[in-house]
Amino acid sequence: MAWIYLLIAGLLEIVWALAMKQSHGFTKLVPSIVTIVGMIASFWLLAVAMRTLPLGTAYTIWTGIGAVGAFLIGIFFLGEHVSAMRIGAAVLIVSGLVLMKLSSS
Repeated sequence: MAWIYLLIAGLLEIVWALAMKQSHGFTKLVPSIVTIVGMIASFWLLAVAMRTLPLGTAYTIWTGIGAVGAFLIGIFFLGEHVSAMRIGAAVLIVSGLVLMKLSSS
């Protein structure tokens, strides 16, 4: 169950990062509320997952899901710049996530 909580926490990290972008510096009410609620829910689920998962594993995977997810959202929905170096960096992050998952007990 901890892995499911961690996955949902990571997905919520993507949601709050996107909402923060859409809030334009917390000047728009609805995206600002989504950001704050998403952050709280994401942190809470991360904390629940950490009850059984090692700190390093849980935190690395949580931030990795958020980083790669935000990167993909930026490219596909916000029209952000794509380059071979940025894609290579994302591939390295995902590789690290896979290795972290495989190395956890």
